[in-house]
Amino acid sequence: MIKVIVVDDQKIIREGLKMILSLDDEIEVLGEGENGLDAISLCRDLNPDVILIDIRMPIMDGVLATEKIKELNKDIKILILTTFNEDEYIFQSIKNGANGYLLKDADPDEIINGIKTVFKGNMLIHSEVAMKIAGVLNKKEEVNLDILTKREKEISNLIAEGLNNKEIGEKLYLSEGTVKNYVTKILDKLEVKNRTELAIKLKR
Repeated sequence: MIKVIVVDDQKIIREGLKMILSLDDEIEVLGEGENGLDAISLCRDLNPDVILIDIRMPIMDGVLATEKIKELNKDIKILILTTFNEDEYIFQSIKNGANGYLLKDADPDEIINGIKTVFKGNMLIHSEVAMKIAGVLNKKEEVNLDILTKREKEISNLIAEGLNNKEIGEKLYLSEGTVKNYVTKILDKLEVKNRTELAIKLKR
């Protein structure tokens, strides 16, 4: 069972999301909140697997909440709900450790599959959201892949495809621990904070 918390400042959206998630037997909604502070408190009390959270909320937004939640428990997966006009918010959320992004008008199957995707350790980035983020990243420093070894480039490309460490290991006949070590080196060399940020930069 995937334990989920829903956080959005609009009650009607929270109710709609809870109704959608109740349709799947593998998902259990543990609680709901209306701002980032609620999200942090719920994480402490309920220890969810996945948080479905809006970006723009009063008191504390989803960007700062993402950072605080990852500091609290890096294993909690964070799936951001977003709209088209939030490029910088999305980019900062990536840097803060968000695991995936969905547009607010995504259909029910997309939302359910999105939760299952990030729960398994994979990334989820809606194609149109990826294009918006790429627009922000194009204004920033280019990624220099020449400093990577051949193996590091292979692993980077698989990360960009959304594979997790276990899946990369199976594809390249490496142990999961070895892949994890490679990923750490890659992030350090390219000066990115996490694999989601790396994947977006490589998708440009």
